[in-house]
Amino acid sequence: MRNTASVADALLGAITTGLGAGPAPRVRAIHLPPVPWTGTKAGEFAAVELDSGAIGLSYVLLDDTLAALAGLDGARLVGRDALALARLWRDGHGAERTLGFAAVNALSRHLLDQAGTVPPTATDSIGGLVPTAGERIGMVGFFPPLVRQIAGTGARLTVVELRADLAGAHPGFEVTLDPAALQACPQVLVTSTVLLNDSLDAMLAHCRGARAVAMVGPGAGCLPQPLFDRGITALGGTWVEDGPALTAALRSGAPWSGFARKVLWRRP
Repeated sequence: MRNTASVADALLGAITTGLGAGPAPRVRAIHLPPVPWTGTKAGEFAAVELDSGAIGLSYVLLDDTLAALAGLDGARLVGRDALALARLWRDGHGAERTLGFAAVNALSRHLLDQAGTVPPTATDSIGGLVPTAGERIGMVGFFPPLVRQIAGTGARLTVVELRADLAGAHPGFEVTLDPAALQACPQVLVTSTVLLNDSLDAMLAHCRGARAVAMVGPGAGCLPQPLFDRGITALGGTWVEDGPALTAALRSGAPWSGFARKVLWRRP
């Protein structure tokens, strides 16, 4: 069983409960970035759009996901039950898991819209963490802009990565393959790709002593409570403000962040 199975069960269960007995929204469109990768953030995400207008994002640069998606006939998914697509995050394989997770995020936005719930705008890109000089800060996943931001505070940054070629000491931070290094970190930043690469539970097991564990990224668009229940203390995602403009930009490889805003949910 995948490490994220219980997380997937919890999120899918919360969505199913939220939808109730009525029909689930349908898939209106699948939006894919250009192939090959553009080399920028604008080309790193795909989107699932529902017939309610809700949009969910998912990262596409793990393994051969982008190439696999390029060969997908997205038209066959149009009109499909979005909950059935979302379940592929848990039950599917390869690229279909990526689209399944985008559907989880789209359904989460659908439910939040129905409830009239709007999250606060984020004031930073690091999930509300407050690094201080000399403090140990953990990061799961090497994301250069965030590395520079945290290292610039003078904090002692340790990045846990799966890529062996990145391991070692670097100016202002170190990269390790050993998640046990997180045990010495009172604040930890996790990128939302851990929900796709099956590493969330393994990482959280080493964060039990941390006072703050923030998850951030455009893919962190799911309902927050199931993640709070597992130990995440803040969830920083992307809130789409102009769906048609964002999806048009995404398909063309143009920057789309101007059509959304960064938001931050905090655990009560």
